[in-house]
Amino acid sequence: MKVVAIVGPTATGKTKLGVMIAEHFNGEVISADSMQIYEGMNIASAKPTAEEMCGIPHHLMGFVPQGEVFSVAKYVELAKQKIIEIHEKQKLPVIVGGTGLYIDSLLNNVEFVKTETDESLRKSLLESAEKNGAEYLWNQLNEIDPESAEKIEPNNIKRVARAIEIFKITGITISEQNRRSKMIPSPYEAIKIGLKTQDRAVLYDRINRRVDLMLEMGIVDEARELFINGSLGDTAKKAIGYKEFEPYFKHELPLDACVETLKQETRRYAKRQLTWFMRDKNINWFNIDQYTNFDSIAEEVYKLISEKEG
Repeated sequence: MKVVAIVGPTATGKTKLGVMIAEHFNGEVISADSMQIYEGMNIASAKPTAEEMCGIPHHLMGFVPQGEVFSVAKYVELAKQKIIEIHEKQKLPVIVGGTGLYIDSLLNNVEFVKTETDESLRKSLLESAEKNGAEYLWNQLNEIDPESAEKIEPNNIKRVARAIEIFKITGITISEQNRRSKMIPSPYEAIKIGLKTQDRAVLYDRINRRVDLMLEMGIVDEARELFINGSLGDTAKKAIGYKEFEPYFKHELPLDACVETLKQETRRYAKRQLTWFMRDKNINWFNIDQYTNFDSIAEEVYKLISEKEG
């Protein structure tokens, strides 16, 4: 099944290009953004407006209640269904987003092992970390599965505990499960398009301007309402665009300081996104700052897709 994926760091125009490709090739968009999935989280997640969608159907956006836990496995399951539905309409699925784990897991056909939970074991591991420190728990994981330990920050106690728990229940490490999960070939013929800037300063300027625009659109009110309602789940609370305003709501910092923190955190996030996607040698990259306008980029992308399809 042919699919097109538009990837890259935030504020590079992925949403716009995704719509243009869908218009040009008779497609529909599937979001691959771990925050756009939530209800009510619109401005901070840069969820496209009806006007920006230009009448193109967009899927997997704004359908998960904020307090609900949502996994990459669930995303892959739903995205696979949407790809089939779009293909059955003889349309092109266009996957758009910056959540690398979602995109890679989907396009590489990762099979997720359904593992049971052991609440008493989990509780014991978390209590051990509380008593002896996060490093103590991480060292246990490092002895069991150094490969996974290398990828998980010691301070991410929940993930460290879960990795140990899975090994103790199944006898198989997460890294080994990941290897086994990729043994079934992908059913997708994916054309991957990446958007970035040659000059990092251009990207950071675009991010700063996007945050300024979000302020005009009412991101502070959106964040305040979510915090006051207390409806944010653990994942949503960590979303860039909300947690940065908490000191302002608590009268601990002025608004300007929180806005600067938001800009800084978004720039750091963009850097992490780039690091993730640059590892994929199958991405066709376009430096947006090397073109006079966005239409020129789109024309080059149309040409590339047509060549790959032909």
